[in-house]
Amino acid sequence: MRMVVTGDTHLKKAEKLPARLTEACSAADRIIHTGDWQSVDVLDELSQYGEVTGVYGNVDDEAIRGRLPGTQLLDIGKFRIGVVHGHGAKKTTEKRAIEAFTEDHPDVIIFGHSHIPMIRYFKKQLLVNPGSPTAKRALPYYSFAILNLTEVIHAELKFFD
Repeated sequence: MRMVVTGDTHLKKAEKLPARLTEACSAADRIIHTGDWQSVDVLDELSQYGEVTGVYGNVDDEAIRGRLPGTQLLDIGKFRIGVVHGHGAKKTTEKRAIEAFTEDHPDVIIFGHSHIPMIRYFKKQLLVNPGSPTAKRALPYYSFAILNLTEVIHAELKFFD
């Protein structure tokens, strides 16, 4: 299964997602969004490309919070995937994301909030933050991630201008 992982889009009504991201979404089996959509239009646009799984983030309003939970736990094949935005008080975004799934033991934890793209293992859990395709902040590139689930988990970051 091929999944596009994105988040922290922070788009206002009528703003569009970048073509680099939507092209990848059209070739994916599923799209995962880590929250901070800012507009429900982003959810509707991504839904045109396929099945969307997402969570709300700290800037999302009631229109989004009414449609999406704060965390998601997915069982896909033999893998368990946790999705959370990662906002909160104290600790790092990464630590908050890990703690959101302490009892669930997912193979992969996908989170956002920091806009800092990263893929790394913590103990036996793969941590994936796709960064942002629209709000790179002080980073040199926009980004999203691709997650492939076969017999193994393969994750890669996609960077673009």
